[in-house]
Amino acid sequence: MAKVIIAIHGLRNKPPKEVLKQCGLLSIKEGMEYSNIQFDLPKFEMVYWADILYDKPLSLEEDPKSPYYLDETYTPSPVKKKPKQNPLRYRMILFLKKIIYAIFLKHDYKLRFPFVSRNFIHNNFKDLEVYFTKGCDNNYTINCEKRDRINGRLVKVLEKHKEDDILLIAHSMGTIIAFDVLSFISTQVKVNTFITIGSPLGAPFVISRIAQLYKSKHQGHIKLQTPESVVKRWCNFADIRDSIAMDYKLSDDFKENSNGVKVEDFVVVNTYKMNGKANPHKSIGYLRTPEFIKVLADFINDK
Repeated sequence: MAKVIIAIHGLRNKPPKEVLKQCGLLSIKEGMEYSNIQFDLPKFEMVYWADILYDKPLSLEEDPKSPYYLDETYTPSPVKKKPKQNPLRYRMILFLKKIIYAIFLKHDYKLRFPFVSRNFIHNNFKDLEVYFTKGCDNNYTINCEKRDRINGRLVKVLEKHKEDDILLIAHSMGTIIAFDVLSFISTQVKVNTFITIGSPLGAPFVISRIAQLYKSKHQGHIKLQTPESVVKRWCNFADIRDSIAMDYKLSDDFKENSNGVKVEDFVVVNTYKMNGKANPHKSIGYLRTPEFIKVLADFINDK
């Protein structure tokens, strides 16, 4: 059984597939060097879906004023020693999480103010607005088709490697796509290790949607848990400055599956910075953290 790494990207437009893949590999190799952990990388597959929603990719060759200009690409970490973390901020975020959940989520996980979430998504996350399209069974629209094509990209790669030992890395909105596919679509394909980075899976509007999907597909029962197809580990990496992944503790939201796999939360420091501007949500920064490299090494070295 060969080992394989499958990665799926997140929100918004991206550079071409091979450029994005190369940025990921450079980040991992930088993380290996920084952590002084060496291993041979197995096959690396990139699940690319930005072209389904955008007419052309981002590029450094575009005019800097163009919406297609690539303003963030791979750059080595400006930090050469492990940054310090802030324990007080962790506690503050968990306290705020309890308040936000109490305000926006009912006991059955339905949203109290759904129009707030709809407006928020519409104004900030057009990709999610397409992906969260409802009523596709009775009124199949172009957005429904796009959502199915996005899911289909991941399904195809998982099926291709169903006989392999899979480590699946999902970033940002890609974690929602991956969770849906593993929980409700490609449930028979086994994934050794599921890695989420910069994930919004703990956001109330995402939790509510997942709960309703479980309810519709499990005879009215709501089961918030690790997907059954994950057989060994689910590791979640979050920087507490990452506004997309501010709920860094997914282990509070998702129970273990029948394989005994429960979320392992890792609070990390994403050091990504380009032209003096930090972006703690950038996948490049997550992929070179020592904590991520250690989990990757454990997967590769596990016989």
